[in-house]
Amino acid sequence: MLIVKSFCFNPFSENTYVVSASDGSCAIIDPGCHTAAERSVLQSYVVENQLRPTHFLNTHCHLDHVFGNNFVHRTWKLPLLMHRDDQPVLDYAAIAGDTYQVPCEQYVGDIQYLKEGDRFEIGGVEIECLFTPGHSPGSLSFYCAGSGWVIGGDVLFQGSVGRTDLPGGNTEQLMQSIREKLYPLPEETIVYSGHGPFTTIGAEKKSNPFVRG
Repeated sequence: MLIVKSFCFNPFSENTYVVSASDGSCAIIDPGCHTAAERSVLQSYVVENQLRPTHFLNTHCHLDHVFGNNFVHRTWKLPLLMHRDDQPVLDYAAIAGDTYQVPCEQYVGDIQYLKEGDRFEIGGVEIECLFTPGHSPGSLSFYCAGSGWVIGGDVLFQGSVGRTDLPGGNTEQLMQSIREKLYPLPEETIVYSGHGPFTTIGAEKKSNPFVRG
């Protein structure tokens, strides 16, 4: 069983996740830590719980999810794992930061690309990559069947869905991703979103006003 710890960071109230196993290995997903204080919070959690980061991932690369990318790469010497189709989004992050007047350092570390169906393990527990574009062209959701959750970035929220008016967004594609990749998951699956509280697949299929099951 994997433990999921969330942190709410930066002016956009983004959810950063640390997923850890009993052996101390962990994954850092969407590090949105923007200030030195936020970076300290993330690092202190890892150190105080004697964790050993082995994976560093982005569900997608909008600036609120990548503020801490360089910090994670430099601190733990890990390559970024992401989908190739979100490379233009990552490349644009620093410009987006200037637009919103929230500086974002351009990521300069190593990158390894993930795709639909790829799997990796944290402490021997398997996590599967689901390709769920629409909010961004290369959005990935990370599904852990053994622990009963999916970390979906900004694809599906409690009572809402990701916006599609940013460059590369596509409403029809987003709805298809939710219906074909997320809604087929077991209804008790917990959905850890990029913003706001967690929800479940069953709850959203029943009452989400944007896309019903």
